[in-house]
Amino acid sequence: MADESEQAVEAAIDAELRLLDPDVRASPVLVSELLDPAFIEFGASGRRWDAASILAVTSANSVDPESPVKVSEMSGAVLAPGVVHLTYFADNSGRRAWRSSLWRLTETGWRMYFHQGTLAS
Repeated sequence: MADESEQAVEAAIDAELRLLDPDVRASPVLVSELLDPAFIEFGASGRRWDAASILAVTSANSVDPESPVKVSEMSGAVLAPGVVHLTYFADNSGRRAWRSSLWRLTETGWRMYFHQGTLAS
């Protein structure tokens, strides 16, 4: 069982890191492949996002290829079969936040179901 759990966490981490990749974020098609249709985010800004609003902002060059998001302290845990919770620290050009994501395994692969960012001092 530990192997399956480790594989699930690794798959969710890989998907999370893809979502942070400037090339992926610039493509609504690639982003939509990683977001669950029921996706919701409570952003560090305090704003509530859904999949459509995230697609609009990510395709608008929200991540500078010259200054990609720096990620540290990423860890994950399997909450139930096919559900992984990730937490990590992100630094986006000096805007620092703790991040938390829920990923679920679907017929088409791992998709982010929920995300929350909390600004760090």
